[in-house]
Amino acid sequence: MIKKLKSKISASIKNKTVNVFLLFLLFSFIILIFSKLSKNYTNTITFEIEKVNIPEEEVILNDSFYLDIDLKTHGFRWFQYYIDKPKIKIDFSKDVTKTGGVYLWNKSIAYLNNTQFDKQVQLLNLTPDTLSFRYDVNQVKKVPIRLNANIKYSAGYNSSTPVVIEPDSIVIIGPHVMVKEINAIDTEEVLIEELRNDLNQNIKLSLPKNKGDLKFSDTEVNLKATVEKFTEGTLKIPVRVINVPEDINIKYFPREVSVSYYVSLKNFKSVKENDFKLICDYSKVIENQAFLIPELVKFPKTVKNERINQQRIEFIINR
Repeated sequence: MIKKLKSKISASIKNKTVNVFLLFLLFSFIILIFSKLSKNYTNTITFEIEKVNIPEEEVILNDSFYLDIDLKTHGFRWFQYYIDKPKIKIDFSKDVTKTGGVYLWNKSIAYLNNTQFDKQVQLLNLTPDTLSFRYDVNQVKKVPIRLNANIKYSAGYNSSTPVVIEPDSIVIIGPHVMVKEINAIDTEEVLIEELRNDLNQNIKLSLPKNKGDLKFSDTEVNLKATVEKFTEGTLKIPVRVINVPEDINIKYFPREVSVSYYVSLKNFKSVKENDFKLICDYSKVIENQAFLIPELVKFPKTVKNERINQQRIEFIINR
């Protein structure tokens, strides 16, 4: 029993000794790090360019600019630069000059040192010493949106109103050289099958790939349609022959033909014969032709897939 107690006490003392050693080792490491970071170092680091106060009516065409700067500062600041990518701000209201279709920036090391760095940082050199920014005048253009959709309805269903997209157009703002080439914007391809309920779906626009300098009023649109149960209807519509010369008298048969159509159940009873107009144009008859071609020139907006069930109207001329 006494031997076990002595063994535990000895192990405890050894563990405390190890813990104290590790603690002193940690403190020594921290002191070493602080000592290293407190010293000044000279090195080259790449600064990104942050452009501010660009005139609203203009756009900078080349986005990617960098400055390689040789500088001298303490290790803490170097540590900060490596963690957070440093930037140089270029104020287009005061730091650049406009000449020959470009903006030129060529500030001195002293100017940068005094305006964008504190006293703990000393700038030694920068490359390049001049930056040239091409620009273009912004253009505002409104273009239509083209729906790229394949919509298939369930049997007996269809849309009772036209399929619409909201908004139906988009405003583009950007360099004239880029905007002038865009005359329409397509939606992303959409496939909808077995549709039997009202449609209300957001779809994305297929925007240009090189859109970095362009701004769009919308990036998606809303696709809408009212879907209802449909049925087939048929009506007998009288045939009217037009453009018959005054010196010709014709007889034609049949004098009325069947017109079939699809209509929603809600509007089925509202479709009447007078809503349709079917004509045959005598002026379109070619030599030795003994028949007229019927044309449906009027039908109600509530019907779909309207069709004439007879494609020829026979006629004879009475002299």
